[in-house]
Amino acid sequence: IGQIQPELYQPGEAEARAGAPCGRLSFAVRYAYGSEQLVVRVLRALDLPAKDANGFSDPYVKMYLLPDRKKKFQTKVHRKTLNPVFDETFSFGVPFAELPARRLHFSVYDFDRFSRHDLIGQVVLDNLLEAAERDAETPIWRDILEATAGCPHVPGVSPCPRGCPHVPGRAGASPRVPGRHPRARGPADPYVKASLMAEGRRLKKRKTSIKKNTLNPSYNEALVFDVPHASVHSVSLTIAVLDYD
Repeated sequence: IGQIQPELYQPGEAEARAGAPCGRLSFAVRYAYGSEQLVVRVLRALDLPAKDANGFSDPYVKMYLLPDRKKKFQTKVHRKTLNPVFDETFSFGVPFAELPARRLHFSVYDFDRFSRHDLIGQVVLDNLLEAAERDAETPIWRDILEATAGCPHVPGVSPCPRGCPHVPGRAGASPRVPGRHPRARGPADPYVKASLMAEGRRLKKRKTSIKKNTLNPSYNEALVFDVPHASVHSVSLTIAVLDYD
């Protein structure tokens, strides 16, 4: 555990890339013809980034069979590790004829007991018909692709809003955040999250209230971070615009 074995990696179809790789995810897929179930076994992850101040993460995996996002499964949370071994099996009911049009979406999260969980990255598996006909004992390895700050989407899975860049700020500032037309397919429930960062780790975070059913939110709220003057030049501020779900 903790060392990548290249000989285990299996070449596959090109996958949608949302950002830089941030670890690897291993899983196995097979199709049970009698019960029309797509059986997914989540095996392990390697080299995840540290999201907590202790140098570790508390990872778990959530999965959907797209385009359906109503039914989802989630693994157990593994505490204080960057190389979790999940070894859990889940089943999605899906007719065999629908497999070519479906995609398996994995989201790797860092569990946070007191705030919103951090999205580490995502994996999307296309061509499920081919994957389901593989040897079920042979693991599939994929890069976990980082969701860029403020834009945790995967191309082809969800639209990328124009108004969600990785926005740097000045530490110690109190940003007041007006809303400017977040793109959505319908009304949204937007809010803004500001994170104080240092050396790639989040030290503190603040968020605005949620504005219901609007694409033009007005917040007029101050998000305040206490930063010692000597540390101002060693920290940064990222601002993310999210739709509450």
